[in-house]
Amino acid sequence: MLKSLLLGMSRMPVVKKVVVAFPLTRRVVDRFVAGETLEECLNVTKALVSSGLLVSIDYLGEDTTTATQADRVTDSYVDLLNRLGAEGLTDSVEVSIKLSALGSLLKGGYEVALDNARVICARAERVGTTVTVDMEDHSTTDATLRTVHTLRAQYPWVGAVLQSMLYRTTTDCANHDDAGSRIRLCKGAYAEPTDVAHKAKSAVDRNYRRCATVLLQGEGRPMFATHDSAMIDHVLSEASRLDRRIDSYELQMLLGIRSDEQQRLAALGHPVRVYVPFGTDWYAYFMRRLAERPANVVFLLRALFQRPRRAQVQSGF
Repeated sequence: MLKSLLLGMSRMPVVKKVVVAFPLTRRVVDRFVAGETLEECLNVTKALVSSGLLVSIDYLGEDTTTATQADRVTDSYVDLLNRLGAEGLTDSVEVSIKLSALGSLLKGGYEVALDNARVICARAERVGTTVTVDMEDHSTTDATLRTVHTLRAQYPWVGAVLQSMLYRTTTDCANHDDAGSRIRLCKGAYAEPTDVAHKAKSAVDRNYRRCATVLLQGEGRPMFATHDSAMIDHVLSEASRLDRRIDSYELQMLLGIRSDEQQRLAALGHPVRVYVPFGTDWYAYFMRRLAERPANVVFLLRALFQRPRRAQVQSGF
């Protein structure tokens, strides 16, 4: 119930106005978001790369309601990719995009978003990095996968995201495990109806394990996005059982969550990629992080009334 409430609040302009205007909220937001500017994001990214981690950068812009906004988000990604190339970071850093930020909710939106995604992919190829297309709620899954399929015809390294909370995901994983595919498997952070999604954590976890095995049995490069130690242990156990090379898959976590574990796994030789969001439109992303685990709300309340400190926030990512 709390998760549904928080996700509902993420779409309420009145609540957004209050949360964004509350100065102490920044204590928590700064943990999850790498600043509002490109320079702030690059500073965080360079620090992560220098410590042996990989990075996927997401420019936050999910409230795109006009073609002008979609163009602005696209231009921001082009600027970001140019800077990554100039800074020599493209061996370790890619970008993640959301089709809604590129215009998919506009009239004729998926064509608009596809055109903008092509612009971003072309620049990514030019500077020598990759792009992963994030998944949004279940109603967008088919259209998002069609867009990824179209992009991969020209840019075969384009990645996609699948969510283990959806019933369909085991089949989707089996359909996207071919050579060259890049699938990020996460649990999912949207409020989905019971006719399309598992509700119990145990069922979501069980499906995550099934999907992870399917991807590891395939020929692609699976990317396992989770902070759950049980899921990580399953991935590593299955990778060993199936004789997967340690560099043939990735572990992924969010910025600011289990940072010590990120470093520990990287030190053992595992490719660990940190999902780094930045930008002024951080509200919806922030609310999803709270919704993923009730303990995050407790952390928020503590942060609002205590001096800043390093706390162990957990996530269902």
